Amino acid sequence: MSGPEVPRPVVDWGAPLSQTARPLRTLFTGYLVVIGLGLLMSFAQILFTHGMADGELGLSVDDVVYSYYGNREGSRLEAKLGGSMKLMADEQERAALIKWVRQGSPQETWATDVKPIVDAKCVRCHSVMPGIPDYSTYEGLTVVTAIDEGATVPTLARVSHVHLFGIAFIFFFVCGIFTLTTGIAPWVKATAIALPYAFLTLDVFSWWATKWVPELAWLTIVGGVGYSSATAFMILTSLYQLWWPARRRAEARD
Repeated sequence: MSGPEVPRPVVDWGAPLSQTARPLRTLFTGYLVVIGLGLLMSFAQILFTHGMADGELGLSVDDVVYSYYGNREGSRLEAKLGGSMKLMADEQERAALIKWVRQGSPQETWATDVKPIVDAKCVRCHSVMPGIPDYSTYEGLTVVTAIDEGATVPTLARVSHVHLFGIAFIFFFVCGIFTLTTGIAPWVKATAIALPYAFLTLDVFSWWATKWVPELAWLTIVGGVGYSSATAFMILTSLYQLWWPARRRAEARD
């Protein structure tokens, strides 16, 4: 006499994407769509921060140089007012701040000429957010009135470890879902999985390299475009195999 039949699990975590059960298909789809939207939002964020470093919208090699090596013809504050923070103050306010910096940042005019502008336009972020200068005091603002030497080493260390840990964690799940695709040569699949990690490493390395060798700034663009393209390929391929028409027709027959 045989024992009781073991029920088949509703979700088979190892099944190819084209054969996954509806609950798992919904889980994978939701994750991939949200991650894809997150990639688009990160691109927009880069355009409005690093992409404005030279004062013009759109990411260029000059933007990367100004962000990590600095614009050493002026102060960090001037670079920000003409770049990523340009939209945060009007032309007259920016001119007043730049004039104050070029006069040597005198403390006697701080309270009357500068602090009202800073309080109105800057301290909502530059007084409460960790990792960025505190502009609510004279001493805090003068940190960025020196020659612009780009990102500091502590800032690079902080941003590097956040990117390496956080983005690699995202890649793990995107790549894990992609491994369940079918009809793709193993070497193509392995290459697609390896590329995001390789380009992410190149991207972070290029920040440090550009800090001292600005001619290497182009590596940052290569790294960002590389891991974004590889990730987009895996997301779109996985979504297609989760919902392709042939599978839907097969389900309709069943």
